[in-house]
Amino acid sequence: MALDSLALSSLIRESAKDAGFQLVGIAPAITPPNFANFREWLERGFAGEMAWMERRLDAYEDPSMVLQNVRSVVMVGLNYGSTMPVEPTAGQGKISRYAWNDCDYHSIIRKKLKAIASVVRGSNPKVRTRAIVDTAPLLERDFARLAGLGWFGKNTLLINKWQGSWMFLGALLLDCELAYDQPHETSHCGTCTRCLEACPTDAFPEPYVLDATKCISYLNIELRDQQVPEPLRAGMGDWVFGCDICQDVCPWNRKAPDGNQLFEPMPGMNPVDCESLLTISEDEFQSRFKGTPLERTGRDTLARSAAIVLGNTADAGFTKVLEAAADPLRPIVAEACRWAIDEIRRRTALAP
Repeated sequence: MALDSLALSSLIRESAKDAGFQLVGIAPAITPPNFANFREWLERGFAGEMAWMERRLDAYEDPSMVLQNVRSVVMVGLNYGSTMPVEPTAGQGKISRYAWNDCDYHSIIRKKLKAIASVVRGSNPKVRTRAIVDTAPLLERDFARLAGLGWFGKNTLLINKWQGSWMFLGALLLDCELAYDQPHETSHCGTCTRCLEACPTDAFPEPYVLDATKCISYLNIELRDQQVPEPLRAGMGDWVFGCDICQDVCPWNRKAPDGNQLFEPMPGMNPVDCESLLTISEDEFQSRFKGTPLERTGRDTLARSAAIVLGNTADAGFTKVLEAAADPLRPIVAEACRWAIDEIRRRTALAP
């Protein structure tokens, strides 16, 4: 006999906890309340080169285009806090802590979501499900708030009182009604603006709005096979892949748990040696980063960012490696190396 909505909802929550998720909540599959703001954000050009968002706008508005006849969205949160980042020395770069490990969080969360889906079908065989981890046009953050998991911080990230913002979000869509959680209606950021003030590229034109085209994570991950606009390069500092600045300064992350061994950094990733990223071969790149978030950017984009980081050191000792890496067959790498050399010389000349 199939379980009723209340019993099935309770089973789902229990299964999510058993799967290792720290957060779980259930929301109705409606048009996301923040959809109008999302559309305005796109119209303002803040998505930059992420054109797939505009192309799939109708699906973002209507979850039934992701799963036909969807009625409910189960939202889960997995904390990826592991260890504290080590401050880089000259020639080293930072990797965002979600990406410094040797696993693909998409695969991990999808496997856990499918385990929940299997439990659901074991009780109600006719229920159709779809597991989503950044793989479909779904505004996960909006549904997470609807499911009561947290509020939107001024840095646009979802924040939970007990888990902070070091969280991966996942969703399980179902074509049946469930018992829904209360939305998280309140914000607990108060008058704090640390995240906005800490951003070195001024990526927040106003609280709760991110101009992705200025975000360091966009520049060194999404802006692939292109040059980083010169006015933003200094602001990238020593970030090679991603950026955690607006989360590092958030007071709510002081209370966030850490010690998740699943996401411990690989050797040589906390921090990473930029010279090695400049000289790495394609075979070495695949051997070292295949199956990790860094694989997505590609070898040249990663080397381009490493060159910018070296340029920001103002250390003339890196000039030779930059000159050697300025391969004309790798245009974006060569341009970044030439800029870095010029930047080092400029900063050295200005030094007292």
